[in-house]
Amino acid sequence: MKKNILLDKLPQFTQNGLRIRTDFRESIKFELLMQDNKISEKDKILYALNLYYYDTKKIKDIKLAVNDILWFYTCGKEKIEKKDDEESIENKTKQIYSYEFDDEYIYSSFLEYYGIDLNSIKYLHWWKFKALFNGLGEKTKIVEIMGYRSMNIGKIKDKEMRKHYKKMQQIYALPDMRSEEEKEKDFAESLW
Repeated sequence: MKKNILLDKLPQFTQNGLRIRTDFRESIKFELLMQDNKISEKDKILYALNLYYYDTKKIKDIKLAVNDILWFYTCGKEKIEKKDDEESIENKTKQIYSYEFDDEYIYSSFLEYYGIDLNSIKYLHWWKFKALFNGLGEKTKIVEIMGYRSMNIGKIKDKEMRKHYKKMQQIYALPDMRSEEEKEKDFAESLW
């Protein structure tokens, strides 16, 4: 069920009525957990359940509980499949920020733009955090960096500008967090 942040009370419970932790920090931990290649899929599920649910003993259906986590994490938004060109699809899957490596940029951008100290604020609902993150102004550092990371420099005609943006992409590049197996698979797929 889609919720409207302007009209609806933000959820404190899953769609199945179990109470969950809704502070933005929990969902950041969840994203970092999902990106950790050293943790098995089975352990990720167990950690995620313990991260979000106050009382995991009340969980009757693990698959449903995981789906509820994903529903909450995506702010109740259903994925809409659109037919786009390949470049748009690639840009949507390319990681342009990291809560792990961009923590200072995100922190300072929230402080500068909204006056919100993310370190000392006692509570901020994940859905509010995401709305604020998505609404950060283009002059904030994290938005500037995400712009560099998402930019297709191949489309820039001016050599000096292309050189500048390529340098910015190198300066602000995120580490490649894929496992060796994932890198090999991606390389093999790029050949075909």
